[in-house]
Amino acid sequence: MKIIHCQFESWCGELDHNLERFEDGLKKADAERASIVTFPECFLTGYPDTAELARAVAFSSDSAQMVRVLDITSRYDALAIVGYNEQRGDDLYNTAAVVHRGHLLGQYSKCAAYMKFHKHGRDFPVFEHQGVTFGVLICADGGYIEPARILALKGARIIFAPHFNYIREDGVLQHFNKVRADHTARAIENNGYFVRANNVVIDHTKSGMSRGKGVGYGDSYVVDPGGQIIAQSQRHVEDILTAEINPTQPPDTSWGVGKSAWSWREFSPFVDELVK
Repeated sequence: MKIIHCQFESWCGELDHNLERFEDGLKKADAERASIVTFPECFLTGYPDTAELARAVAFSSDSAQMVRVLDITSRYDALAIVGYNEQRGDDLYNTAAVVHRGHLLGQYSKCAAYMKFHKHGRDFPVFEHQGVTFGVLICADGGYIEPARILALKGARIIFAPHFNYIREDGVLQHFNKVRADHTARAIENNGYFVRANNVVIDHTKSGMSRGKGVGYGDSYVVDPGGQIIAQSQRHVEDILTAEINPTQPPDTSWGVGKSAWSWREFSPFVDELVK
């Protein structure tokens, strides 16, 4: 299976521009005969850091804005995973939509929401495309063991993880090392592919961030089940990451249930005792 990630810059609150780039990515995916194309976290709306601006740019899954998204996908073959600030009643969620050929197949909402104005999602759907089961996590979610484990136990062979990074300059190296370690662990623990689908910030005034200038450095990549990075993007520029993967290889059957599941079954009671 060929997958593509569009490491593009999102312009906060500029839906027309972001939809144009969204279509650019779908065109590229079809030209490359890719099965799945991903875009960064909150790509359609931007990812502002204030509740006021987040509400101003958010839209619902049954809105006119989503109809525009689906209309674009109706003209292309690739399945797309694209993020946005979702308005759900009075609540805001950081959500990734899974869309294909004019249809909203489902959504995933960030379970470890970083911004206080976002509610935590607590559903972990999996999807199937061309015979391959996959799931979605968003950015910080990949730093925790259980979300990836849940998806893997539901049969996911690929975990796509849209990101939006805007890091203080003095924290870039630490962040770089930490997330690579997290994602390598998630791939190995669950014997599957982990796709870090990051953003890039070129013009920080477009980012929607109210705090000082930061760095959105990119560094998207695909980690294979053995923990190897098999494809990665350039850093600090818009780029399109392309990878050929083989998600049909047999799942982990160690201990009869797989290493991650066995670990949970055997050791979670000890953890429960310690965190009471």
